[in-house]
Amino acid sequence: MAHSEDLLVLKNFIAGKFVPCSSYIDSYNPSTGDVYCRVPDSGIEEVEAAVRAAKDAFPIWSSKSPWERSQILNKLADLIEDDLEAFAQAESKDQGKTITFARTVDIPRAVYNFRFFASSILHHTTECTEMASMGCVHYTSRTPVGVAGLISPWNLPLYLLTWKVAPAIACGNTIVAKPSEMTSVTAWMMCKLLEKAGMPPGVVNVVFGTGTKAGEALVCHPDVPLISFTGSTLTAQRITEKSAPHCKKLSLELGGKNPAIIFDDADLSQCIPTTLRSSFANQGEICLCTSRIFVQRGIYSEFVKRFVAETKKWKVGNPSDPTVDVGALISKEHLEKVRSYVKKAKAEGARILCGEGVDSLALPAGNQKGYFMLPTVIAEIKDESCCMQEEIFGPVTCVVAFDTEDEVIKRANGVKYGLAATVWSSNVGRVHRVARRLQSGLVWTNCWLVRDLNLPFGGVKASGIGREGAKDSYEFFTEVKTITIKH
Repeated sequence: MAHSEDLLVLKNFIAGKFVPCSSYIDSYNPSTGDVYCRVPDSGIEEVEAAVRAAKDAFPIWSSKSPWERSQILNKLADLIEDDLEAFAQAESKDQGKTITFARTVDIPRAVYNFRFFASSILHHTTECTEMASMGCVHYTSRTPVGVAGLISPWNLPLYLLTWKVAPAIACGNTIVAKPSEMTSVTAWMMCKLLEKAGMPPGVVNVVFGTGTKAGEALVCHPDVPLISFTGSTLTAQRITEKSAPHCKKLSLELGGKNPAIIFDDADLSQCIPTTLRSSFANQGEICLCTSRIFVQRGIYSEFVKRFVAETKKWKVGNPSDPTVDVGALISKEHLEKVRSYVKKAKAEGARILCGEGVDSLALPAGNQKGYFMLPTVIAEIKDESCCMQEEIFGPVTCVVAFDTEDEVIKRANGVKYGLAATVWSSNVGRVHRVARRLQSGLVWTNCWLVRDLNLPFGGVKASGIGREGAKDSYEFFTEVKTITIKH
């Protein structure tokens, strides 16, 4: 256990200054199980101060040109990139993810989020129509909305926080952000760079704390007209209820129960390594991860044999070891929850082919109390099982066989979620046909997680409301006005 004087103590960032809080929450290092950081336990008072600062900064920030705002976003991107290694180390320690993943995915993407929106904000056009017979011209004008409330999750902390911060401020809004209380360090580190980037005080405010206290205060605040949230469907229901009296604009990016559909003409040399990544990358803690693998019967046994053999090669251990593939899960509670799904599957008569409860996990001495779990593959499981219906959000995937295209589409669509799907086939006609019929916001064919940030990102059904991306984020973070001039 770290002594209190060794602990990292975070402060809220309000109106350009770090402000201590009256009470704090312990934050754990998932790879050791020790408390290593204290996070402000903010509530109504802190959120009130942050919203006031954001409101005060809004007139000046919103009146800056897109070009001026773009310069500041690019400068901030440069500063994070200059410090990439420190950010990656902090993200890995705070979240449990491997240092390799933080270095190659999380922090580079956070940098790119700022660069992308710094560029895209310069290229939007508005609409204009003419009604010559009436002597009228109509055109649209877009203006920032005001103070945006941004609530981000613990799985990709800086990556998903900046995916909201960048478009919100690029469009001329000011913000109050509330990162997850379990992974707040990189947001705090980003705040330390804002002044140097030229960000006026009050444009970006970060309030740390729990969803039930700080998050709720933000969602309920009458002067925060829009909320962008990434997290669980359950929390989103509460956000919707709490924001209803205020008619807030909501963007909700929620869970998934994402299928991979592998037809018998799939190229398994590409499909197997990619499906391993889509199942177990970031410990399976990505909303886009594959948790249901449907394999056509003709190749089922070959696929399972090869997939399990490759899964067993994934190395679990200390996240700071660059050779490790799977780090620690976020918390003790989450690890228990993920394990409980494997137990339920076993109780229902499913077969655990590898991983949890089947293979032994050897951990380094310093990581014995960490929240680790082997990548786990479950087979012979019914579609109705909770493991096939609910989001597990860990290194667990289920593999089942199918016979026909119609059957697999019906089964793939038979969950409440609809975020992402992957389709593996060398038949171009089939790929297009299946992609059209899947109830999903995103469909990747013969690949996974290849993203063009210009295009819409988001889910259908219980996977969310709204989309994020160049055009979609611009539309969400601005209000449109139609103006008619008679001449």
